[in-house]
Order: sequence, then C-alpha cells, then structure tokens
Amino acid sequence: MHLEIITPESQIFSGEAEAVKFPGLDGTFQVLQNHSSIISALSKGEIKVDLINSFKKDSETSDLIQVDTSNDRLIRIEINGGVMEMLNNKVIVLAE
Repeated sequence: MHLEIITPESQIFSGEAEAVKFPGLDGTFQVLQNHSSIISALSKGEIKVDLINSFKKDSETSDLIQVDTSNDRLIRIEINGGVMEMLNNKVIVLAE
C-alpha cells in the first residue's frame, strides 16, 4: 500500500509499506494491505511503518524519521496528533 505522511510544513514520507501502526485516540491500531476504508483521528505518539524496501535517510528527513537499528525496513515517526485516511490501498496522514 502507498503511504504519505504530511505536516503543514512539508511531506515527511512517501513510499510503499506492508503495515502501519498508528497512535489512535482509543489506543494503537494497525492497517495492512487491502484494509477496509477508514478515517481516524490520531493522538500524540509514534507511527511505526514496516516498509517493503530498505529506508535510506537523507538530509530532509534525518531528524523526523528514525530507522530501527536492527531492521532498516522499519521506521518510526513521532507526531503530535493528526488524522489518517485509508482508501483503496492508499494511506494519507495529516500530522501535526
């Protein structure tokens, strides 16, 4: 599925993911490929993304995206809240 994470300042991430875990208002939840359509508010916390391919940091994302030291296909992004939508295997996150 395609994932985009956007803040008011910039696009933080765009790429293909196998699974994404979100900090929902009522607890953590996960979406996978072919998940039914969903819109959800997000609380302050961590988005955990299992990528299809390895992630390479660049100068624009170095402070915002943390790559797992034991698995370069696993990234974490801290947010202060926001909204996510999944529709037709495309996930868009509007994050604070």
